[in-house]
Amino acid sequence: MYQVITMYGDNEPWWFFEDWQNDIQEETSFLSLDDAKLFQKKWDLICNNYTYINSKTNFLSAFWNDGEERWCEECDDDLQQYKGLALLKNYQPITVESERKFYEATNSSGKAKRCKRPGQSIRS
Repeated sequence: MYQVITMYGDNEPWWFFEDWQNDIQEETSFLSLDDAKLFQKKWDLICNNYTYINSKTNFLSAFWNDGEERWCEECDDDLQQYKGLALLKNYQPITVESERKFYEATNSSGKAKRCKRPGQSIRS
């Protein structure tokens, strides 16, 4: 089963921290990769609303704007907020040779902050 997932939160979608699914805003499931073409439509819509984009070749993209931050009491700092878009298979990243059109805009020169609180482990 394939999923097209949009997220919003402190982390880019490729980190898969233990509680990453708490950031899911929308999820649509498909039986085949060919049916999951919704990913491209979502990517096109989301990229029009963000200044910065960083995409990985396995259909994981992060979008953000300067000033979209939230205060973290534990970190005592503002954390950048990211809109994430992911095409997954059984909630795991997929390996597919992608067309470059998915990743045309890659202006990722902004330095992102990430909460480094203890206990935030990467899920394998």
